Amino acid sequence: MMKEFDYWVLRLIEFSIICLLILVPSTSADEGSFVSIACCTESNYTDSRNISWISDYNQFPNATGCHTIQSEADYSGYNRSRAFYQNSGQKRCYKLSTEKGEDYLIRATFLFGHIWSSSFSVSVGVTPISVVDSSEDSAVVEGIFRATEDNTYLCLVYGKGAPYISELELRPLQNLKYYLEDFPSSVLKLVTRNSFAITKDDIRYPNDTSDRIWKSNPSADPGTGTGTYHISQPNVSISGNATASPPVQVLQTALAAPDRLLLLHNGLPTESYQYLVFLYFYEVDRTVQAGERVFDIFLNDELKKRRFDVSGNGSNYKELSFTVTANGSLNLTLVKVSGSENGPICNAYEILQVLPWRPETNKSDVEVILEVRNEVLKSNQESEVWEGWSGDPCLPVPWDGITCESVAGYAVITVLDLSSGIQRGGFLKGPVPSSITKLTYLRVLNLSHNDFTGNIPAFLPSSLLTSVDLSFNDLGGSLPISLISLPHLDILNIRCNPHVAKDIPSSFNGSTLTTGQESCSAQEASNQRIIIGAAAASGSLLLTIVVGIIFYTWRRHFLPQGKFDMKQHHMTKNLIFSLPSMDDLVMKSISIETFTLEYIEAATQRYKTLIGEGGFGSVYRGTLIDGQEVAVKVRSATSTQGTREFENELNLLSAIRHENLVPLLGYCCENDQEILVYPFMSNGSLQDRLYGEAAKRKILDWPTRLSIALGAARGLTHLHNFAGRCIIHRDVKSSNILLDHSMTAKVADFGFSKYAPQEGDSCASLEVRGTAGYLDPEYYMTHHLSAKSDVFSFGVVLLEIVCGREPLNIHRPRPEWSLVEWAKPYVRESKIDEIVDPNIKGAYHAEAMWRVVEVALSCIEPFAASRPNMIEIVRELEDALIIENNASEYMRSIESSGSNRFSMVMERRIPPPTPSEPSSILSQMAPPEPR
Repeated sequence: MMKEFDYWVLRLIEFSIICLLILVPSTSADEGSFVSIACCTESNYTDSRNISWISDYNQFPNATGCHTIQSEADYSGYNRSRAFYQNSGQKRCYKLSTEKGEDYLIRATFLFGHIWSSSFSVSVGVTPISVVDSSEDSAVVEGIFRATEDNTYLCLVYGKGAPYISELELRPLQNLKYYLEDFPSSVLKLVTRNSFAITKDDIRYPNDTSDRIWKSNPSADPGTGTGTYHISQPNVSISGNATASPPVQVLQTALAAPDRLLLLHNGLPTESYQYLVFLYFYEVDRTVQAGERVFDIFLNDELKKRRFDVSGNGSNYKELSFTVTANGSLNLTLVKVSGSENGPICNAYEILQVLPWRPETNKSDVEVILEVRNEVLKSNQESEVWEGWSGDPCLPVPWDGITCESVAGYAVITVLDLSSGIQRGGFLKGPVPSSITKLTYLRVLNLSHNDFTGNIPAFLPSSLLTSVDLSFNDLGGSLPISLISLPHLDILNIRCNPHVAKDIPSSFNGSTLTTGQESCSAQEASNQRIIIGAAAASGSLLLTIVVGIIFYTWRRHFLPQGKFDMKQHHMTKNLIFSLPSMDDLVMKSISIETFTLEYIEAATQRYKTLIGEGGFGSVYRGTLIDGQEVAVKVRSATSTQGTREFENELNLLSAIRHENLVPLLGYCCENDQEILVYPFMSNGSLQDRLYGEAAKRKILDWPTRLSIALGAARGLTHLHNFAGRCIIHRDVKSSNILLDHSMTAKVADFGFSKYAPQEGDSCASLEVRGTAGYLDPEYYMTHHLSAKSDVFSFGVVLLEIVCGREPLNIHRPRPEWSLVEWAKPYVRESKIDEIVDPNIKGAYHAEAMWRVVEVALSCIEPFAASRPNMIEIVRELEDALIIENNASEYMRSIESSGSNRFSMVMERRIPPPTPSEPSSILSQMAPPEPR
């Protein structure tokens, strides 16, 4: 009796173990470890697959961007989307808890409801993995990665319009092997995951315990080869010690062919990328023995596995993985070998694109800036800036108010500008965050025009700060010795802080210090909070000229004479032009050096190396005493430009600085010689690189051209929006866009620049300035100058960049004299391939190119009122550059399918000139030689 009892107990234990093995998966995490976010859902819920979904309101509590999507009739999934309408910042990031060193699947779903038009990129951490566009009703982006930190961000980076998202899923992969140890610095982007199961629905959780989605294929794809057919087996029984990665529902059906099985994938990025291919084989036909189904495996015609036997080595299930480099397409071919009784089969496969994991911002800087954020947030919960302060502070785009540079391969924070909280939903208040002082690489700090209170924090002696602006706050106490004794500090502005002690310690290092409470009434301070920037209002140029005359007189009377000494004649190393406006706005100081004529002659070795000539005169290469290479522009005695242009450029560049404007280093005005000194631009001008001698040596590729266009546009934007008074360049052309050693574009030659007319001024200009081929026809006809004249010229430059042709060339056939008139008909007929520079054909993304052409076309509209402003142009070019740098499958599918998402744009036609509108300059005048 006891033996019988023991027998049934053992049987019961065995049965329990079998049930547990069936119910509890052994290779992956359970649903409890999933993160499933349903954007804009009003409450948490559990779906039909027993997956728990949570709302994203804990990360983004604002419901104004939430929309219910009217989906197709047969769509039964979640139908809400959150759109991020841009108030501040360039990205929005979801924070996901991860465990460092663990592997994860991340998946985002984007439903589009035809409410808005958008195009934006998606990043895992700082690594862009896809571009989503509203031309698709829905999109799913999926990646596999190994977490490098305890938190990982999924970021939507602004492109055109508002980015949007519906669902976000994070799944730990645990025992699933995707060989991320072989690709430690990569994100694997899913291209496809296919099974050949004969079922209507995709196979996923709970069948796949990691919630991978296996696309079903109820019928053979016509592209899979001749004679393909399905083999099914309802009961999967794996022999040997093998463990299957796909669920049994995937393995129950295989696609087979008598001789050759071809699986073809088109629409991949045209650039060369590495791909991981996983193949899954289960011998569905149980009558087939070892050696009876043997085939070779090829990837893109490269033999990867010879004489593969599905049933070999005592197991009827096998997994294979390969790496392959491909561009444009990838084909998997299985070919039966001689002597095999059966043709090849395949149950499922995955293709993943290997994307390099981009280095994130210096970890120390990330930790410190998060401390800064948390400190300021305590007193400023309502400020909109914090919504954009998520994810990496520098990459793929920086947070609002932050500028970053690369040091030792990592991004670091060099500028923190939190000035004028009114631009971000209210003045920032509370104490100055003390964590700011721990930003190791910070050089510029601007907290002006806020309501910060309390004492100024102490700074570390190792600080690299060169400029600190704390003006227009309510700070108190004394200036810390640690701040005023910083070794690199050049500018310190503490104006309009009535409670800061006025006594300046004797240890102050002599840097430019701006103090005082004059013009700090509440009303004026409020106005100045709005008009933030360098002083450039009316009267500044007059003051600068007076300062220049004083220095010129001083130099003539007090300079030592006699034997020349280059060091002795290197004048006033840190001469400061302080240029306040008549309303005493925030001071901006720019160092402009004066040089003696002898110093210039020594630096240029008596004008030994001529590097260019222009309307002002000749340009020579030189070297200053500190080793800096310079370009020295010497006015010619026969120049059509005179002292007025010289003073104009000197005064203008004494007041402004921008990374995309050529800076003025110094000048010389001696013995009737007028000389300007600039940094040497080692890559010459854009004109040289497009169709000059430099272009013959090395072709300028499309991404570089686009980056140059954006840089030049940013430089012009700075001019047009300078301190509340627009500056018009008046001679925008490709030869005036210079390129430094890193190909950064810098707008040059400000001899013709002038302030835009203000209310009450005469709008008419007595003389039209500019260069034939670039002249705005409306300005030419009416003499009415506006910033839109620069816009027209910049549109011509954009066409030069696209076409690689001069704006005016009378040696071509008559219809091709003018680049503008020649290009317009091709654009009207959507034939941009006919005008694109042959040197870059086939090496650009169609959408990015079309966006640039659209911008160019809008810039050269006959009427100024129809043209965009430079801010709008910058936004469009930024969109184009994002698209160019983040190539995606959707763009390839659009191009390969022959569809044209620009059909609406193509319907726009450029009307022929009428008697009431300005016509082409070609019809008004014979083209002169360019200036």
